[in-house]
Amino acid sequence: MRKTIILLTSLLSVLTAGAQRVMTLKECIEMALERNINIKQYANQEAQQKLVLSDARHSRLPDLNASATQSFNFGRGLNSENNYVNRNTMNTGFALSTSMQLLTGGRIAAETAAGRLNLQAAAADLERTRQSLALQVTAAYLQAVYAAEMVKVQDEQVSLSKVLCESKSKMLSAGKVPESDLIEAQSQLTQDEMARTQARCDQKLALLDLSQLLEMRSPDSISVTAPLDSVPSILPPLPDVIYAKAEGIKPEIAAERLRLQADEKNIRAARAALYPTLSLGAGLSSSYYKTSGFKASSFTKQLSDNFDKNIGLQLSIPIFNRFTTRNAISRARLQRDAQALKLDDTRKALYKEIQQAYYNALNAQAKYNSALAARTAAETNFKMMTGKYENGKANQTELAEAKTKRAKAITSCLQAKYEYILRMKIIRFYEGEDIS
Repeated sequence: MRKTIILLTSLLSVLTAGAQRVMTLKECIEMALERNINIKQYANQEAQQKLVLSDARHSRLPDLNASATQSFNFGRGLNSENNYVNRNTMNTGFALSTSMQLLTGGRIAAETAAGRLNLQAAAADLERTRQSLALQVTAAYLQAVYAAEMVKVQDEQVSLSKVLCESKSKMLSAGKVPESDLIEAQSQLTQDEMARTQARCDQKLALLDLSQLLEMRSPDSISVTAPLDSVPSILPPLPDVIYAKAEGIKPEIAAERLRLQADEKNIRAARAALYPTLSLGAGLSSSYYKTSGFKASSFTKQLSDNFDKNIGLQLSIPIFNRFTTRNAISRARLQRDAQALKLDDTRKALYKEIQQAYYNALNAQAKYNSALAARTAAETNFKMMTGKYENGKANQTELAEAKTKRAKAITSCLQAKYEYILRMKIIRFYEGEDIS
């Protein structure tokens, strides 16, 4: 039974590994952009803003309404001779009316312009969300790549420890070393295997973070590959240079600027209530009337005889409306001032982010250069110590220490490498370049 379980577990692992899809950074970003719920919500808001603009734009068109009435009257009423008599009457009426606003004080034009600007702001919000998600996926992807590299490092450490254990076992059998040397080598192998287990766990967690950004149910179906980007060797541009580019292209700045322009139009729309309005109206109507006990003309003849046509203009001049218009204008101006402050705050926040990104990139570059030099030194020391150990000039403890220092140096170098790549991608992100 136990052998069967082990066999099934091994088979499942093979099938799972075979079904894994190796994804590039670009593919991950595209999948995240397609599936992300937050992006869909912002797309929904953009669609709603399109309807707001449509309402404003089409308010210029005339309306058209049809109506029909049917009434019955019972009891006493005046007749043509001005006497009260008991009678029942029936009245049927039909009407068709239309109206169109000719002059609105510029309100429709202002509302249409504001709607157009708010739609552009909604599109900028959507783009900002897309860019932010792409940056999050990039960070998660590089973390997953780093975790995969760490598994390879720990695999190599385990392999080296196994070779040392085998060598110590043979030497012990030949009586060349004491048993304590073999026990020490086995202890080091156990520690390396524990470190490898932790590295594999970290890799799973990194893939889990990435898969959640991709809206995937499980991380078991994907794996990542190291990006082809070479490690940058140049210094990042100064913050002012980066900001000069970012301020003109980043969607968060564009969105707030467009909303400020829309608020200016809203002030104009509120002021439109101070001016006269002129509307055109027209209508068609007819009716049929029947009194109980009296002969009436036919339904068709009455509709023809009672057919009425009307057309007219209505001019409305505002004089006093309990300060409603004045307060509406004041509220629109306050909203404009608040939006201007929000735009300034967004600009300051962007500059602060760019400054942080710049210094993080500088620190990451210096850290990577130091880690690279430390790795080279550790590699050289390990090779020398291995040669000394094989020639009997170094003991097992010295070799294990050199191996551990080498592993730490490689780990630090890999961590610094992918942090530096990420920091430089963030710089490119603020400059408006593709980070995938």
